Amino acid sequence: MGYMVEIRQVSDKEQWDDFGLEHGAHPLQLWGWGQLKASHGWQVDRVFILEDEREVGAAQILIRKVPMPLRAFAYIPRGPITTEDWQPEYLNALADYVKAHHKPVALSIEPDDEIYDVPQGWHHAHNHILPSHTLILDLNKPEAELLNDMAKKTRQYIRKSAADGVEIKAVKTKEELQKCLEIYHTTAKRAGFALHADQYYYDVYNSLQDQSPVFAAYADGEPVAFLWLAVSGRTAFELYGGMNEKGQELRANYSLKWQVIRKTKEWGLERYDFGGLIEGGVSIFKRGWSEHETFLAGTYDKPLSSFYGVWNKGLPAVKRLVQRLRRQTS
Repeated sequence: MGYMVEIRQVSDKEQWDDFGLEHGAHPLQLWGWGQLKASHGWQVDRVFILEDEREVGAAQILIRKVPMPLRAFAYIPRGPITTEDWQPEYLNALADYVKAHHKPVALSIEPDDEIYDVPQGWHHAHNHILPSHTLILDLNKPEAELLNDMAKKTRQYIRKSAADGVEIKAVKTKEELQKCLEIYHTTAKRAGFALHADQYYYDVYNSLQDQSPVFAAYADGEPVAFLWLAVSGRTAFELYGGMNEKGQELRANYSLKWQVIRKTKEWGLERYDFGGLIEGGVSIFKRGWSEHETFLAGTYDKPLSSFYGVWNKGLPAVKRLVQRLRRQTS
């Protein structure tokens, strides 16, 4: 490269988040998310990428020890953060830094972009953590246009749940959050997916604070559905959600999601990310909110070990490991 690239560690929360918010960082690249992961088994390394002393990008890197001979896995969720001066070649300097300091089998990035350029030596990976297939609403659109983009039945259920007296409120106390987690346990049992221990979700709430609002739908004074976000200056990203039997009867998740979308639009955010589309009833519900589905660029790897082939081929043991990593990053 014909320029001097430097990787510099960042230890100041305000400096980090100010840079991220100024340059459209995804919520998973903000300080609070890294703080959460650091308290649950991950090492976090936050760095600025500088070219001739100019900050041209940043990356919150999550590192997890994995069994030998793979040693470690390095991962940048929905990043790196880039500026207008960003060049794809800066990724190589970042990979060199990660290799020298953490010795992982690979550096994996999952950019928050539909099109993403990488230099030679990087390639699409078989293993991924976050789904690249999602649904992202453009919050710059007027509400009438957002409604028009929905399926007719979605609009009907929004009106029905509102007419049935479902009240939407922000969750403000630990006691209210506990009731939402009780709903989440019910949802997980019904849908057959695993959860973290409750303390993990309290840690999410405490680590991200205002950057992780929770809303709930109430009927007769009790929560029947909830929706939990992570937000940055530009993007709202759905983390968790669920409803109990009463919430299902009232279609409370429709009124809840619409009011939350309206609230994030009111806050001045530009994008509302549904957090991924996978097979099953949840994705059928999500697809009713827009005709347009989003395909982000996906996962790119830079191999950093002679054992990368084992990792990338996804042998049974590696597949189980990737599934654990996927759950640990949620």
